[in-house]
Amino acid sequence: MDLSLRGRTAVICGSTQGIGLGIAHELALLGAECILLARNEAQLAARTAALPTPEGQQHGYRVADFADTAQVRLAIGSVTSDTTVHILVNNTGGPAPGPVTEAEPDAFARAFEQHLVNNQSLVQAVLPGMKAAGYGRILNVISTSVRIPLRNLGVSNTIRGAVASWAKSLSNEVAEYGITVNNLLPGFIQTSRLESLIGSIAASRGSTREAVAEELRREVPAGRFGEVREIAALAAFLASPAAAYINGTSIPVDGGRTGSI
Repeated sequence: MDLSLRGRTAVICGSTQGIGLGIAHELALLGAECILLARNEAQLAARTAALPTPEGQQHGYRVADFADTAQVRLAIGSVTSDTTVHILVNNTGGPAPGPVTEAEPDAFARAFEQHLVNNQSLVQAVLPGMKAAGYGRILNVISTSVRIPLRNLGVSNTIRGAVASWAKSLSNEVAEYGITVNNLLPGFIQTSRLESLIGSIAASRGSTREAVAEELRREVPAGRFGEVREIAALAAFLASPAAAYINGTSIPVDGGRTGSI
């Protein structure tokens, strides 16, 4: 099985912590040269310096706040001006938890720009290089909510569904160039996002975080929350030559929690 990413360049968004950082680590282990993209330069510098370099890679980073779409376009433009990007990982922190009935209309507009509009800008910047190389992997970290909406995540459920539909449309248009587009659907992965969700549910119920966490764990057939490395492993496989015929899919990594086929 050909899993080598030697000679490939990857841009990983939201990569100073959690799933994004875990994916960058796995791609680097397979030989990819990684460019991290996030808003905190101090953290970016530290995380970049700590990435593995089994092939002597020179990793890098760009600073961009995903709340500023113009800033994201400038950052990716500075990469593609002299570098071919073979792998793009679209990964952005989700909207604040809360029921859809209480969400302000502007929250949907902000989420749309932060996720779908930025994804589109990033893809349009890297596509020419991917087409010329005959190799491209676009990975979108979304959520199992594209299959079954999650409680207390009204805005997130809405925007994640839009991104999944966008990705499927994109996959159909770029496949002929050797480019694949796939979605990773994290379940309850041990990240700050999960901690935020647990805290929000606990506060809304007047319950304890421990009680909410135990309730969520009972929803998972595996009986536990997932680890970042477990979803990063799927991302690394999908980014590799071995996954060339996997395209337009949405794959849950959730311990079996999602109640659909």
